[in-house]
Amino acid sequence: MGSSSMSMWSVLFGAIGMGYFVYGKRQRAIVPLCVGMALIVFPYFVASVTTLLIMGIILVAIPYFIRL
Repeated sequence: MGSSSMSMWSVLFGAIGMGYFVYGKRQRAIVPLCVGMALIVFPYFVASVTTLLIMGIILVAIPYFIRL
């Protein structure tokens, strides 16, 4: 898997992060807001596609399990 798959997954997780961020801001929910910011930013710091997928899936699932 090369840079094209890395770019595709980064855009996908960024879009999901933007959705979480907007939802968290409108609902004043801290967990989706923070996870949204993390999903938008973390692809810039990850070099491996496998690591990107694992971290992205974990971050996407966090608001489902943690509700504050």
